[in-house]
Amino acid sequence: MLALVRRPGPRLADGLVTHIERTPVSLPRAMEQWDAYVAAFEGHGWQVREVPPADDCPDAVFVEDAVVMYRNVAVVTRPGAQARRGETAAVREVVEDLGCPVVELRAPATLDGGDVLKVGDTVYVGRGGRTNAAGVAALRAALTPLGATVVAVPVAKVLHLKSAVTALPCGTVIGYPDVVDDAGMYPSFLAVPEESGGHVVDLGQGRLLIAASAPRTADLIADLGYTPVVVDIGEYEKLEGCVTCLSVRVRDLWPRPGG
Repeated sequence: MLALVRRPGPRLADGLVTHIERTPVSLPRAMEQWDAYVAAFEGHGWQVREVPPADDCPDAVFVEDAVVMYRNVAVVTRPGAQARRGETAAVREVVEDLGCPVVELRAPATLDGGDVLKVGDTVYVGRGGRTNAAGVAALRAALTPLGATVVAVPVAKVLHLKSAVTALPCGTVIGYPDVVDDAGMYPSFLAVPEESGGHVVDLGQGRLLIAASAPRTADLIADLGYTPVVVDIGEYEKLEGCVTCLSVRVRDLWPRPGG
């Protein structure tokens, strides 16, 4: 298991804010939180690789938006915000160095990795502010030959699909109902009591990374038999970030037998 991360740059506080009010961001505190986030992966058996910085791009720390991994294939995105398109070049170099086959999206497609939720071989793609119809179509063309079923879902209330929902290891999609556009899109949906509780990262062996701002949801997932791994990412939440978008999880570096 490998996690790609990118250190926050000096312009982090200038990051884009779309659906919330801008509040001051402390770069020293953000760096402390980032270090603890990385340590959570390393402490649970993950290798961590840093993508080279993109200091001219304030949002570059949200590395998940730059690439979508499916099996061993890396789909390098074309971010919906013009200001973020400089983030992808170094990410492409890293995934090529890992030996991943690479597909790169081209205009007119736009797609942010935060709009892509994988649940088994079903890939939900948020069609909203940062990802357009051409982006959904391009991702479908890239992933369908690999066995994926790509499903477009509406996103209007939050920045990205995974700002609203993620999934438990059992495949149940979780989210805070007030920010989920259509919970009926998912075969199994569980409402959680906090907005940031809709964001979890599967660290393996039943351990789920979750933000410190969602203590009631952490209790809920513990009641379901999972082990919450709590991290404080408050400075990133001021920029519409969550636990998923600070890393890219790579689990299959080599093709699976038969596909």
